[in-house]
Amino acid sequence: MTTVSDPPKEGFRLSQLIYDTRYRSMTIQIVALIGFLTLIFWLINNTATNLAELGKEPSFRFLSEPAGYDINQRLLDYQSQDTHLRAALIGLLNTLLVAVMGCITATIIGVIVGVLRLSKNWLVSRLMAVYVEMFRNVPVLLWIVFVMAVLIETLPAPRAFRGDNATASMMLNDSVAVTNRGVYVPEPLFSRGLGDIHLLGDSSLRFDVSLDLIAILIVLGLGFFVSHKIKQRADHVQETTGDRPTTWYLRLGVVSLPFIVLLYALGFHLGYPELKGFNFRGGTHMRNSLIALWLALSLYTAAFIAEIVRAGILAISHGQTEAAAALGLRQNRIMNLVVLPQALRVIIPPLISNYLNLTKNSSLAIAVGYMDITGTLGGITLNQTGRELETLLLLMLCYLIISLSISAVMNWYNESVKLRER
Repeated sequence: MTTVSDPPKEGFRLSQLIYDTRYRSMTIQIVALIGFLTLIFWLINNTATNLAELGKEPSFRFLSEPAGYDINQRLLDYQSQDTHLRAALIGLLNTLLVAVMGCITATIIGVIVGVLRLSKNWLVSRLMAVYVEMFRNVPVLLWIVFVMAVLIETLPAPRAFRGDNATASMMLNDSVAVTNRGVYVPEPLFSRGLGDIHLLGDSSLRFDVSLDLIAILIVLGLGFFVSHKIKQRADHVQETTGDRPTTWYLRLGVVSLPFIVLLYALGFHLGYPELKGFNFRGGTHMRNSLIALWLALSLYTAAFIAEIVRAGILAISHGQTEAAAALGLRQNRIMNLVVLPQALRVIIPPLISNYLNLTKNSSLAIAVGYMDITGTLGGITLNQTGRELETLLLLMLCYLIISLSISAVMNWYNESVKLRER
């Protein structure tokens, strides 16, 4: 009796790594990875060897040395004898300040301009088109310098506010002074404040956290949370009965009333700027360098956001608008309730790129003397210490972390507005 058995399986051969399609792609990837890692190792080793020969071994000890320079615009206390690490922290906060203010302002302007570009009014749509083309086709550096020049040359000097023959006057009931040295606005003060929390002691990263600010944020956060719950309940009632209860006054009350009570309990009042000597004292001083950088980046980025918004709106089927109009909705309600919520799914991905570009373009602040992270760590600190490699690596790491953080937040929001299949 004859039996048939399966042929013996062939063993693995090294030639299969090249000629067998099951292993070839893996082989190529491993070889490419080894080559890449070898190149990186060679670059690092070669750089370390050259620096050692120059007597400049990689070291970050310079961060603990006194900086020796002042920073004109700052959010935390700083003195010229503080360390380079402290100066870098102040510069980083200045960068974040411009990035946050710029992203918010650019989004507001961009959405408005993008919607107006679709207006049926010929004059309005053409004016918005001129704005978009004008800002998109001129380098942002020129806009920053141009805005700075306009602020310096057209605004009055502080001495113009002095005396009976003053040629300039303060605005908003003598509470805001707009000068060629910057804008002075009232600052919030608390006569019965809760004090501050001192974090990190006397280290270079020390900073004070206001308990008043923490209390305000907690009250506002709880207010918005309760307001959201009221909205959810109104949505549930509308889905079950078809009638939507009026809740705007409840939502406004749960946010505003506790906030007002807290401000009264803390003794909230405003500190107004006053002209003393050759300059204004008191209040909050926003220097021209900050304003020029903020306005230029916002207007420049808003032109790109406007085109993104316009494209997102046009991506929505016209039938959606016609159906909403047939139900009796007005044009502004159609835009807010029907078109924009759907257009967000198209708008958000390219919007992330524009936020990242605005943040990275803030490094041009050095052109107008605004001391951001590039001006402090990548500018004066680099020139004083001669540590080009270390400062540039830290600078790139800062921008990388900021950009990845913005991407993570926007990607989370993009995921939350996606359509869910059922």
